[in-house]
Amino acid sequence: MQIRIPRGWETPEARVTPEHLVFGRRKAFGIAAGLLGAAGAAQAQQAAGGLPPAMRNTRFAPGREISPERDVTTFNNFYEFGTSKSISQGAQRLPQRPWTVKVDGMVETPREFGIEDLLRTMPIEERVYRLRCVEAWSMVVPWTGFPLSALLAQVKPLSSARYVSFETAAIPAVMPGLRQSWYPWPYVEGCTIAEAGNDLSFMVVGAYGKLLPPQNGGPIRFHQPWKYGFKAGKSLVRITLTDQRPVSFWERIQAAEYGFWANVNPAVAHPRWSQASERALGTNARIPTQLFNGYGEFVADLYSGLQNERLWA
Repeated sequence: MQIRIPRGWETPEARVTPEHLVFGRRKAFGIAAGLLGAAGAAQAQQAAGGLPPAMRNTRFAPGREISPERDVTTFNNFYEFGTSKSISQGAQRLPQRPWTVKVDGMVETPREFGIEDLLRTMPIEERVYRLRCVEAWSMVVPWTGFPLSALLAQVKPLSSARYVSFETAAIPAVMPGLRQSWYPWPYVEGCTIAEAGNDLSFMVVGAYGKLLPPQNGGPIRFHQPWKYGFKAGKSLVRITLTDQRPVSFWERIQAAEYGFWANVNPAVAHPRWSQASERALGTNARIPTQLFNGYGEFVADLYSGLQNERLWA
């Protein structure tokens, strides 16, 4: 008899939210496909949600229920719009079209990609990922997007490139937070080229089957679910490959509290609070935090031989 031991990020079938409750719209699209044909269904889905059809990648089961869409889209950290969590209304001023992302630096073919080109040409899929904020709250979101590796393949990184830097838009006319001149704008984050190539590294263009709203980093953001959320650059305008380690926004402000790696570890406290547990957005339940946010199976090998690095904060 085969005995299977479930992994920490997996969820029992009995705890999974019924698909018809969460994805009723997608079921409707399936009915439309039967009536109109696959091409007609794709057109209907794009017209309703603004996204290409996106199959869910079940390899990355989050182990928890999806957070309510309303909570995810109204409780936001986006300092370009202000320091409160209630910036969703003000963020609507950020224009989402036209939008381009420049990918440059140590690459063979630097390019500037329009968001519509990315939606049309990238391998779009849906992934349900956890997001763990360094402030000890968390959410589970059905993101739509594509692997970062697919984008980097278009520009062909040089062998000398060691890091990837992500730059957020800075538009003073619509981002009042930029008036806080003591912050080191623009918002910059980064990771290693190895982390960028990991299967989990994801460029996000949608959530809950819709285009990604500006308060969540629309029209395009980055997400690595094993790291604290501040590592995810929002509303990106530039991605640069380099041989120099980027000094990120929060690292410039307070390096003692926010480092380059920022991998999730419940055993390593923030200087001002514990990281042993987190508050789940929606239910407000306190739940234990997992090492690498539960994704250690996919990423732990990235950090072998780096014991002298400050990997956890």
